[in-house]
Amino acid sequence: MPFVPLLLVGLSAVPSPPTSPEGTLRAVCQTHAADPGHPWALAHGITLEGQDFRTRDGRRAVDVIVSDFVRPGPRFEPFTAEGIPVQPHPALQEKTLVLAGVPLGRQFQTPPGPVTLKALVEALQRGFSPALASSPDGAWTLDALGHVLPPGTTFRNGAGETVRFDAVMDEALATLERAQAELAEGMKAGLPQVPKRKQGIYTHPCGGLHFFQAVASWARHPAVRKAWGGRLEAQVEVLIYRLGSEARQYEAALAASPEHRLALLSQSLKFYGHFLETLGRYRKENGWRPTPKQQQAVLRARQLLEATVRRLGEAQAFERMPTLAQENPQLSWDLLGDACHAAHGLALWK
Repeated sequence: MPFVPLLLVGLSAVPSPPTSPEGTLRAVCQTHAADPGHPWALAHGITLEGQDFRTRDGRRAVDVIVSDFVRPGPRFEPFTAEGIPVQPHPALQEKTLVLAGVPLGRQFQTPPGPVTLKALVEALQRGFSPALASSPDGAWTLDALGHVLPPGTTFRNGAGETVRFDAVMDEALATLERAQAELAEGMKAGLPQVPKRKQGIYTHPCGGLHFFQAVASWARHPAVRKAWGGRLEAQVEVLIYRLGSEARQYEAALAASPEHRLALLSQSLKFYGHFLETLGRYRKENGWRPTPKQQQAVLRARQLLEATVRRLGEAQAFERMPTLAQENPQLSWDLLGDACHAAHGLALWK
């Protein structure tokens, strides 16, 4: 979803980059995600730094997001009246707060009165549509509810429908399988790559990796793992195959279209960072123990990410972010959000 141009008031270029790629990414996130007027950016700072991440004016970002941007319902709008992104993907903010460990009973002061995270989650349940289980836009809602609802949960939504959350997540796994089917076929056939044509998993935001994270996280429950058998592990293998497939295509595109170098490097940053974050969460939440071959894939992803960060540094992409915010706002916001996710992915593999 394209973002409107935003004026990054008071942001200076990132100073001399730290020596490590992770340090560079962390500095970008800490510098540019701390604007109290931009809740989408704040959410990405929280993803990296946790619930104690603070805005440039010293307030906790979790307080600013809820107190300044929640609307009656309670709910978040996709954008403010001025066009500033709040949560262009449904439930992005609720998912961020839940995964950061904010207590459900935590109260936030808002103009209409106190609001708890529990109230925000209950609003998600009231507005829940079973169609989200097979929708690219469902990733954040599934992840948020999957972290607060235990297996076996049933609830009624605002339309009076009975929602069996186990069935919802079973359909989400089936959706992931369908979305990755072409990649799975390429892997079985020994193809070096499956071209990206905005098909299957590539119709999802961020290449479907947030959707993968939501599905994989639900399998942290032993009963879910038992019911799913080896189906999720098969999808992990497809994801690992995808690493080589996409890496080849990025390198070929960089060689063929040097005029699009910055955009291509931004896409590489997005994929490699989210790849490491996805498998890092899988290990942390589910106790996944990668095989030596899988561990090599993780190492390869880290090397590819670090090379991408170096290339972006050579292009002075991070130093130019305030200028890019005016000239190419979508690229600017991609670089910011994906820097936060990539730094988080690297941190999960320390």
